[in-house]
Amino acid sequence: MIKLHGFPASNYYNMAKMALMEKGATLEEVRTYTGQSEEMLAKSPMGKVPFLEVDGQFITETSIILDYIEETQAGPSLYPADPFDRARVRELVRYSELYLELPARRCYGEAFFRTGRATEQTKEEVRTVMERGVKALHKRAQFRPYLFGDSLTYADIVFLYSYPMAAAVARSVLGWDLSADIPDANQLIQRLKARDTVKVLDADEKANMQEFRDAYGMK
Repeated sequence: MIKLHGFPASNYYNMAKMALMEKGATLEEVRTYTGQSEEMLAKSPMGKVPFLEVDGQFITETSIILDYIEETQAGPSLYPADPFDRARVRELVRYSELYLELPARRCYGEAFFRTGRATEQTKEEVRTVMERGVKALHKRAQFRPYLFGDSLTYADIVFLYSYPMAAAVARSVLGWDLSADIPDANQLIQRLKARDTVKVLDADEKANMQEFRDAYGMK
């Protein structure tokens, strides 16, 4: 059985869990928070979550985890059959991760946790990268009705747990309505949130939020 280590308030944990659930995989969840203890680093060398445990061995980094899930689990494929199309889906995954969620993360303290305000230089740098990400999505994303055609793919899973975080940062920290620049995004998010898997994930995330804040000393 696969063991998924992490916590439901983590958007990356939810990417991995959603993929496993969409595949109908049997999994055990192990509540784990980030850290730098020797025990943690033996399992996740960067001290991050999520990570998978398979027969006492560990796999880290969400994009690697998603590929492992695809290669080992039954259920509907979440990549297209054609190699070029598969590459295009991976491309969309990276656009959401590297050019929306990752730069926005630099402002999470101000946007979500009240742990400090981002400098004007940071805001400018974040917006510059995110604007490039938006342009890249315009060139590649299809929204017909999913990011890559008419079937759910890993691109949608990563977008679901990247775009809303980036949009919240854009709105509250940068004074930028991201949905005006990606007009099809909200409709896709609502379509994804209607899935039974996502309803479960949303409920779990809400239930975990106070524990998550307590674990990191947040008010």
